Amino acid sequence: MYHYDKYDHQMLADRVAQFRDQTDRYLDGKLSDAEFLPLRLQNGLYVQRMAPMLRIAVPYGLLSSTQLRKLAYIAREYDKGYGHFTTRQNIQFNWPALEDVPDLLADLAEVEMHAIQTSGNCIRNTTTDQFAGVAADELEDSRPWCEIIRQWSTFHPEFAYLPRKFKIAVCGTKVDQAATQVHDIGIYLIEGPERQVGFRILAGGGLGRTPMIGQTVFEFVEKPDLLTALEAILRVYNREGRRDNKYKARIKILVKELGIEAFRKKACAEWERIKGGPQTLTDQEIERCKSYFVDPPYDDLPDAPDTLTSALKENLLFASWYSQNVRPHRKTGYGIVTLCFKETGVAPGDITDRQLDYLAELADHYSFGEVRITHEQNIVLADVRQDQLFELWRKLSAASLATANLNLMTDIICCPGGDFCALANAKSIPIAESIQREFPSQEELTDIGELDINISGCMNACGHHHVGNIGILGVDKKGEEFYQLSLGGSSKHDASLGKIIGPAFAQEEIPSVIRRIVDVYREHRQEGEAFLATYRRIGMDPFKEKVYAKAD
Repeated sequence: MYHYDKYDHQMLADRVAQFRDQTDRYLDGKLSDAEFLPLRLQNGLYVQRMAPMLRIAVPYGLLSSTQLRKLAYIAREYDKGYGHFTTRQNIQFNWPALEDVPDLLADLAEVEMHAIQTSGNCIRNTTTDQFAGVAADELEDSRPWCEIIRQWSTFHPEFAYLPRKFKIAVCGTKVDQAATQVHDIGIYLIEGPERQVGFRILAGGGLGRTPMIGQTVFEFVEKPDLLTALEAILRVYNREGRRDNKYKARIKILVKELGIEAFRKKACAEWERIKGGPQTLTDQEIERCKSYFVDPPYDDLPDAPDTLTSALKENLLFASWYSQNVRPHRKTGYGIVTLCFKETGVAPGDITDRQLDYLAELADHYSFGEVRITHEQNIVLADVRQDQLFELWRKLSAASLATANLNLMTDIICCPGGDFCALANAKSIPIAESIQREFPSQEELTDIGELDINISGCMNACGHHHVGNIGILGVDKKGEEFYQLSLGGSSKHDASLGKIIGPAFAQEEIPSVIRRIVDVYREHRQEGEAFLATYRRIGMDPFKEKVYAKAD
């Protein structure tokens, strides 16, 4: 992973000192709320329903064990003993006192972390697939390219005040787990016409009030030209994006209003003007960033060692967890382990200070001192020896961290909702818990198979409900909380936006409604067919008929 040099450390120290002065002036009444607003947003600080919320950047979801321990310390000292992982692979703390935030940022700086550009109308944290660098089906490691984008975009003077917030995702794996097509810019690593690796670049994706799938702007961009291509798109957006209405200010609105052909023409014209200029990447610069992501000291190991084979035969619970939560690794003798911190009574994405400390110990012992945070709010130990998987599972089980539900319907994506967020129309966390309670059986969950449920408490779609196979959106109906359901969404390579099934439901109805939707799927599915495939084959009508039959 990337390590700061002396310039990075100095820049971060200066930023902390600057924000400390700004906070002191605000608390002394020398800055108004309006004056302090852009200053705190530039440092990741929001005002939420109960208290300030601080969003901390986790570039492309990668954390060291040292950083995990610091996050555990922050959860204890500045919060209420826990944090919340987000769909942007960041972590949020919901209870820091405003006067303590400068000290908190200074503590973060000690382990090369910060909250810069996690909010505001700028380029936010660049995300990627959580299996980058270790996936067996990967074309090329996307993390160096994320790091290049991070360094280019941080404090970029031209893009510090965009019309609206801006999000970029990069994907180099066969299965897209980064929701690449619903970002302002989505980047796929692909093979070019001469089998050289480059990029296909999309723009205009996004969720929120007007969800859209990104469209291709550049079919193939060679590696040295990545930043000039991105800069061309951003310049067009910065010049022509709307600033009079924040709900129409995202790049997706500009792409839709212009049409992709007209937008592409403008971006290509800008690119031709700057292509080959100072932002062109040299081989030396590309290799410099790649040097931070070299392989750890892997051992030469056999595939499927006897210890693993025996444990799988003798322990059904371990076998279930292994089947669901362990993925193939590109290095023989290793596995990729995903930890789902999602069981009944635990808010999706939440993690305690003790769990953070324990995770740091596991990372040091089993995965070269690193973890990854996923878009689905889970945690990955990316480099676990196969002969240590059973031992790791026993330790996870002892700490109630061995939930075997990865990609099953209780592996829910969920925003904090009305319990914390001032923007939310309804609570999200109780809905997730009620669904988990409706489906407690591991046997039934396994039979249902892969099914993504995403929950958002408002139209800002922090829970990405639009791209859930089943999406749940909290809405306000005359002061009461109701929930609108959609079906058929996907954030993978076959990205699609869910369609609303019909009128909204009361909170207490949701578990039984989800049950009826699942019943329709199980009745109509063909052998080996997942929920999304069945929905796309039979359409909405059978689900709608079943769901609303009770009211007839």
